[in-house]
Amino acid sequence: MENFESSSLSRLNDGDKAELQKFLANEQQRSSIQTETHKLTQTCWKKCVTSSIKDSKLDRTEETCLANCVDRFLDLNQLTIKHLNNMRS
Repeated sequence: MENFESSSLSRLNDGDKAELQKFLANEQQRSSIQTETHKLTQTCWKKCVTSSIKDSKLDRTEETCLANCVDRFLDLNQLTIKHLNNMRS
Protein backbone atom coordinates (compact mmCIF):
# COMPACT_ATOMS: atom_id res chain seq x y z
CA MET A 1 0.00 0.00 0.00
CA GLU A 2 2.82 2.39 0.86
CA ASN A 3 4.49 1.81 -2.52
CA PHE A 4 1.22 2.54 -4.27
CA GLU A 5 0.84 5.80 -2.35
CA SER A 6 4.42 6.84 -3.02
CA SER A 7 4.20 6.12 -6.73
CA SER A 8 0.81 7.85 -6.99
CA LEU A 9 2.06 10.92 -5.19
CA SER A 10 5.18 11.11 -7.31
CA ARG A 11 3.00 11.42 -10.42
CA LEU A 12 1.27 14.54 -9.12
CA ASN A 13 2.49 17.92 -10.29
CA ASP A 14 3.48 20.56 -7.74
CA GLY A 15 0.10 22.31 -7.93
CA ASP A 16 -1.77 19.08 -7.27
CA LYS A 17 0.56 18.23 -4.39
CA ALA A 18 -0.05 21.65 -2.84
CA GLU A 19 -3.80 21.23 -3.29
CA LEU A 20 -3.66 17.79 -1.68
CA GLN A 21 -1.64 19.12 1.25
CA LYS A 22 -4.15 21.95 1.75
CA PHE A 23 -7.04 19.48 1.61
CA LEU A 24 -5.38 17.19 4.16
CA ALA A 25 -4.62 20.12 6.47
CA ASN A 26 -8.26 21.25 6.25
CA GLU A 27 -9.49 17.73 7.01
CA GLN A 28 -7.13 17.51 9.99
CA GLN A 29 -8.44 20.84 11.26
CA ARG A 30 -12.04 19.72 10.78
CA SER A 31 -11.31 16.52 12.70
CA SER A 32 -9.69 18.49 15.51
CA ILE A 33 -12.71 20.81 15.75
CA GLN A 34 -15.07 17.83 15.85
CA THR A 35 -13.01 16.24 18.62
CA GLU A 36 -13.03 19.43 20.67
CA THR A 37 -16.77 19.85 20.13
CA HIS A 38 -17.33 16.29 21.32
CA LYS A 39 -15.21 16.90 24.44
CA LEU A 40 -17.10 20.13 25.13
CA THR A 41 -20.45 18.40 24.74
CA GLN A 42 -19.47 15.56 27.06
CA THR A 43 -17.95 17.80 29.71
CA CYS A 44 -20.77 20.32 29.84
CA TRP A 45 -23.48 17.65 29.63
CA LYS A 46 -22.00 15.69 32.56
CA LYS A 47 -21.62 18.86 34.59
CA CYS A 48 -25.01 20.44 33.88
CA VAL A 49 -27.55 17.73 33.13
CA THR A 50 -27.71 15.80 36.37
CA SER A 51 -31.30 14.61 36.38
CA SER A 52 -33.09 12.24 34.08
CA ILE A 53 -34.56 13.91 31.03
CA LYS A 54 -38.35 13.98 31.27
CA ASP A 55 -39.25 16.62 28.72
CA SER A 56 -38.07 17.56 25.27
CA LYS A 57 -36.54 20.73 26.74
CA LEU A 58 -33.90 21.34 29.37
CA ASP A 59 -34.96 23.07 32.55
CA ARG A 60 -33.82 26.65 33.11
CA THR A 61 -30.98 25.70 35.47
CA GLU A 62 -29.56 23.15 33.05
CA GLU A 63 -29.86 25.55 30.12
CA THR A 64 -28.08 28.33 32.01
CA CYS A 65 -25.37 25.95 33.19
CA LEU A 66 -24.76 24.67 29.65
CA ALA A 67 -24.57 28.21 28.24
CA ASN A 68 -22.07 29.22 30.95
CA CYS A 69 -20.04 26.05 30.46
CA VAL A 70 -19.76 26.65 26.71
CA ASP A 71 -18.86 30.32 27.27
CA ARG A 72 -16.07 29.38 29.71
CA PHE A 73 -14.76 26.74 27.33
CA LEU A 74 -14.62 29.24 24.46
CA ASP A 75 -13.02 31.88 26.69
CA LEU A 76 -10.35 29.40 27.75
CA ASN A 77 -9.65 28.39 24.14
CA GLN A 78 -9.27 32.03 23.08
CA LEU A 79 -6.98 32.73 26.03
CA THR A 80 -4.88 29.67 25.22
CA ILE A 81 -4.54 30.65 21.55
CA LYS A 82 -3.58 34.20 22.53
CA HIS A 83 -0.97 32.89 24.97
CA LEU A 84 0.51 30.50 22.39
CA ASN A 85 0.67 33.29 19.80
CA ASN A 86 2.46 35.52 22.31
CA MET A 87 4.97 32.75 23.00
CA ARG A 88 5.71 32.51 19.26
CA SER A 89 6.43 36.23 19.00
